[in-house]
Amino acid sequence: MEPNLLFTLAPILLGYLIGATPFGFIAGKLKGIDIREHGSGNIGATNVLRVLGKPIGLTVFVLDVLKGLVPVWIATGWSDATWVHIATAVATILGHNYTFWLKFRGGKGIATTAGAMLPLIPLPLGVALLLWIITLKVTRYVSIASIAAAVSIPVTATVQALITGQWDPVLLGFAAFIGLLAIWRHRSNIQRLRKGEEHRFGEKKQA
Repeated sequence: MEPNLLFTLAPILLGYLIGATPFGFIAGKLKGIDIREHGSGNIGATNVLRVLGKPIGLTVFVLDVLKGLVPVWIATGWSDATWVHIATAVATILGHNYTFWLKFRGGKGIATTAGAMLPLIPLPLGVALLLWIITLKVTRYVSIASIAAAVSIPVTATVQALITGQWDPVLLGFAAFIGLLAIWRHRSNIQRLRKGEEHRFGEKKQA
């Protein structure tokens, strides 16, 4: 691989490696359990919070956000090319969702996606976060709140482009991709919602 190309791809590769760090799984192991065998079986912050409590769950949430934010922040200083920033964000999210440490099985990527969005499309992130909070308060389903937030991302990005007249197909494509990916990663939750088996936020799993 040519040195210049390797230099350009470095933040993208770094993004995947950082994104692939399974903080929820590590937190479980530090407590002597495999988080994948408890609660929903997910390694994300929501399941960690449910199984291990708020302090650990919130810590994992912050770490998952940071592992989305930091690689993209590095990429924006590394290169002026928008595609490098976007590719780093995508690699980071895919690293979380499909971590090689756990046979390419990871979390749903909501916290990491939020972190990756912040330097690139902050307004859609803000709208998605507000909608997530409102939907969670009304329904008490984290999955419904996350899906609603995911839908809002490409919609807000498109409306913003219409209002400002600043059409960036790469950023709009990124917004559409992460929205669809988040919904796809929640397909098991959608099935449980249809069957009435999804647990509301704050509910304890039955033994």
